[in-house]
Amino acid sequence: MNICVFGASSNRLDSVYFEQAKALGLAIAGAGHCLVFGGGASGLMGACAAGAREAGGEVLGIAPRFFDEPGILLKDYGQLIFTDTMSERKAMMEDRAEAFIALPGGIGTYEEFFEVLTLKQLGRHSKPMALLDTQGYFRPMVQMLEKTAQSGFMSESCLELFSLCGSPEEAVEHCARGESSPVRIRHLEEYCR
Repeated sequence: MNICVFGASSNRLDSVYFEQAKALGLAIAGAGHCLVFGGGASGLMGACAAGAREAGGEVLGIAPRFFDEPGILLKDYGQLIFTDTMSERKAMMEDRAEAFIALPGGIGTYEEFFEVLTLKQLGRHSKPMALLDTQGYFRPMVQMLEKTAQSGFMSESCLELFSLCGSPEEAVEHCARGESSPVRIRHLEEYCR
């Protein structure tokens, strides 16, 4: 299975985020899956790819040509495909993926996750989606989505299109099962303790 991972490119993060990103790469490769990612050498993307490579897994990076600068991309971690634009990069990542996992990240990660979530809501794919909730990072976003649904701006069923996972192994297992389970903040109280 090709599992696409979105995540931060920043190196200015707490070490726990890097540990979990590397553990995700290890879990993906350890289960016999291929990591599809944005090709970045830094941040959580680089840590995830390092974990996958350490476990002997297959790694596919997809990056726009303008990222081809010294130190930006991982060129020796497997296959690297270049695109002309960011839009082409996202489309190729989405096409190659059979499941999606988002690590903590910034606006680029949010944009990638929400585009794939929107496409799933519109019935353009039925691929599993998971958020790896390191340190409760995604809890505020899920609360916002739950409020969005409660206020009538989106269907409650949108909350059933992805899962919030507490560990890399859980996220990979979720993807392998191909299921979505409802995310509800009221059920997260025990999870977040």
